[in-house]
Amino acid sequence: MTKKTKLELTWPGKEERPKLEPRILIEDPDKSYRAEGPGGAQGPGTFDNILIKGDNLLALKALEAEYAGKVKCVFIDPPYNTGSAFKHYEDGLEHSLWLSLVRHRILVLRKLLSEDGSIWITIDDNEAHYLKVMLDEVFGRSNFLCDIAWEKRYSPPPDTKDFGYVHDHILVYRKSAAFERNLLPLTEDQMGRYKNPDKDPRGPWKAMDYTCRYSAEDRPNLYYPIKQPNTGEEVWPKKTRVWAFSKEAHAQNVREDKIWWGVKGKNSVPALKNFIDTINQGMMPMSLWKHTLAGHNQDGRKETLALIPDDPFDNPKPEKLLDTILRIATNPGDLVLDSFAGSGTTGAVAQKMGRRWIMAEIGDHADTHIVPRLKKVIDGEDQGGISKAVEWQGGGGFRYYTLAPSLLEKDKWGNWVVAKEYNPDMLAAAMCKHLGFTYAPSEDEGEWWRHGQSSETDFLYVTTQSLTRDALKLLSDEVGEGRSLMICAPAFSGSFDDLENLSCTKIPSAILSRCEWGRDDYSLNVSDPVPDDDEEAVEEGEEA
Repeated sequence: MTKKTKLELTWPGKEERPKLEPRILIEDPDKSYRAEGPGGAQGPGTFDNILIKGDNLLALKALEAEYAGKVKCVFIDPPYNTGSAFKHYEDGLEHSLWLSLVRHRILVLRKLLSEDGSIWITIDDNEAHYLKVMLDEVFGRSNFLCDIAWEKRYSPPPDTKDFGYVHDHILVYRKSAAFERNLLPLTEDQMGRYKNPDKDPRGPWKAMDYTCRYSAEDRPNLYYPIKQPNTGEEVWPKKTRVWAFSKEAHAQNVREDKIWWGVKGKNSVPALKNFIDTINQGMMPMSLWKHTLAGHNQDGRKETLALIPDDPFDNPKPEKLLDTILRIATNPGDLVLDSFAGSGTTGAVAQKMGRRWIMAEIGDHADTHIVPRLKKVIDGEDQGGISKAVEWQGGGGFRYYTLAPSLLEKDKWGNWVVAKEYNPDMLAAAMCKHLGFTYAPSEDEGEWWRHGQSSETDFLYVTTQSLTRDALKLLSDEVGEGRSLMICAPAFSGSFDDLENLSCTKIPSAILSRCEWGRDDYSLNVSDPVPDDDEEAVEEGEEA
């Protein structure tokens, strides 16, 4: 039997997987921020937006347990790998390494997406076509939606030699066929194209082509004569481009007075009167986004300079770009994620549009740019970008998190021990994440041993004490029949095989083999690939 092959992009190190240590998130309440009043001016729940400072791969892994399948829209603006050096990040990796590191993140992002969710990635020609093939493999070619050409500048750069490069790509994929896009609102220019030259009581309209792209051979039923009512002439379409309507539909258009024969009524070809009331629901998104629709890089720079004038950010995306994406891909209340937050445009726009958001950023500009910017958004001081268009007055808030340090570290003798930074609550939360439990301490003082659970009857207990046979027997009695308890402790003494409702695992030996310890940087600015771990492979989409 011949093994089925698939079309794929290959590169050195493609199948290597990082050994990711699941981290917990620690809130810094001094940097969290909210509008005055319960829940902020935008109502309850909007305070629970999340900003994470730290490596975005570790951050995504930390989110996985709680947010898998809950993110409606992912937008990322990763380094383009152009070989350039910017103030706030480096942008030049060996080609295959860049592909691997981006792929690690895409695999986790796919798991975070809801079934009706979508992912939007900005990139330029340097890596766009390689990235497209890689995304085909992860999401499946059938889930590719569009390669949007976004006009990021409206004039060629001054150093142009061969071609004036003025656009970026926006690669768009859905998680599954459950995705449904929204329409865009009509622009003022588009609204202005609707006139009423014949003073039709139904209001403004625009003349539409009465033919379609099919030939007479393709659609013989659409190849027929139409009588010009004012001249009596018999009008036929071209054989290469027939009428867009059947005879029956044309007759209905005539009865409803939707046929336009020109101002004097003597045009040789009819047109359809398309009334503005019929299209007020919106405009179909197109594959070409002019800067008039979605802004350009200079807009983004001006917006950030107005908020952070002393420290300009390199190539921030304009708010109109994110506004356009979120209008198409989300509805109010949906969750948006950006793991390359940059200057924080995604969170700022999501806040103004009533979407929930999560952002991750490893650089110091998480503190120098994103936090100050979001504070001004929440306080209503930011009236740039889309603020006036959406009538933004402020409100809401966010929680600021960092990644907990590595759970384990080596002591001076080279032995693995629990890091000193961990308090009992942090240790319990970390062990829950490592072993696939939900951290959920019991509010019942009588159930002091309930630190986490995987089901209604399966629980986890973490302690730094070594446990004797007698202590385990007391725990077994506390748990009782019909429930089970996994105990995490440094050591156990005595036999406990007869305690059927208990299972015991040591800290840290039970988890040492599953993760890479003591590493905090899996960023795109590293010089060596991360190591392999087949157990961490994420299920991919259908074959390309």
